[in-house]
Amino acid sequence: MQTEMKFNWGISACVVSVCLATTVFAPDAPPLTLKEAITLALQRHPNITIAELKVVAAQQGNTQTRAAFFPNLWANATASSVYDRMAAGLGFSQLITDFGRSSNLAESSKLHVQAQQSGVLEARAQLAVQVATAFFSALQAQAVRRVAEQTITARRLVAQQVETLAENKIKSDLDVSFAQVTLNEARLLAINASNDVYAAFAALARVLAEREASNYRLVEQPAPAILSTDMPAMIAQALRDRPELAHLRLELESAHLFAKAEKALNYPTLNAVGAAGVAPLHDSQMTDNYAAAGLNLTVPLFNGRLNSARQAEAETRARIVKETLNVAEINIIQDVRSAWFNANKSAERMTVTAELLKYTKQAAELAQAKYQFGASSIIEFSQAQLNLTAAEIAHISATFDYQIQRAILNFQIGGQP
Repeated sequence: MQTEMKFNWGISACVVSVCLATTVFAPDAPPLTLKEAITLALQRHPNITIAELKVVAAQQGNTQTRAAFFPNLWANATASSVYDRMAAGLGFSQLITDFGRSSNLAESSKLHVQAQQSGVLEARAQLAVQVATAFFSALQAQAVRRVAEQTITARRLVAQQVETLAENKIKSDLDVSFAQVTLNEARLLAINASNDVYAAFAALARVLAEREASNYRLVEQPAPAILSTDMPAMIAQALRDRPELAHLRLELESAHLFAKAEKALNYPTLNAVGAAGVAPLHDSQMTDNYAAAGLNLTVPLFNGRLNSARQAEAETRARIVKETLNVAEINIIQDVRSAWFNANKSAERMTVTAELLKYTKQAAELAQAKYQFGASSIIEFSQAQLNLTAAEIAHISATFDYQIQRAILNFQIGGQP
């Protein structure tokens, strides 16, 4: 009777290494590529707006410092009932020289504006790598859920077939129990996988600045280019192109110029001043109009060491920025190395898990055939099924982790994810 009954024993095997076509979250959802996701995030994420507003604020500060180069014009009026006096007129003041203080302040604020503009690039780069990480994590979660669903289908079929064989006294009730155990394990895997999908899409919605997670058909990205082994070139590129280093270098130049401006507080200031107006009510010995102009030289003598303290503070802050830049360069060098090793490890894991999946699939097919013909127990067959599912998930994890690590490496060297 055993030879007369034939069954189609299902084995779940998602070909993950090349099963990287469009992964569907909702059938009618719009497609979304990584490039489109990054564009969406850059357009509406508050962190980008904050960085851009810092540029606007810095530009206003630059306008304030440059105001010293323009004339200062004011109007005034004076009246007194005690002496029957009344006068009105205009006054002006124009800086002639303050021995470099205003020019250094203006140049310092200009560099600060440029530093804030580099800060926008820094914020954009950080957001882009966050989007890439969330994007690939969501794809990974969907792929794992797909494997879980296929595993349920395959194990349900096996459970039904084992029950039929048990009813015909070909297999025992123990076989039925083991088949149900593996089926329920697949259901638990699917529950966890579905939860991971929703969590991954919530993380993606966060970096896309969405209040509610949208449904997207995430489009798989082509495989990254071959991983470079030229570490010195990658480090050199990072030190040249990372926007946060450009930010700190500009801030350092700005701090040096501000310190020079503070030092110039000890120098004289020369202004041209003038006033003109009318006096309808005045002493009989005075004329109805008045006008005067002259030069005003201010020489600082003593103010409780205020100027020297301001200079020392500015110089100290410049040193802080310099050391911060040194720390940032050291960190970036090590971050590039770490990112490269992580990417290389992920590439090796992807190769090994592909081999593991290949041989685990073969072992599962052999275990199925042996169990079908009564040459092995349900325990061996169930273990082969478990090994196959674990190998599929391991390969999915390695594949998408490699793409995440490559995106991080590209960010670390100052490129695009």
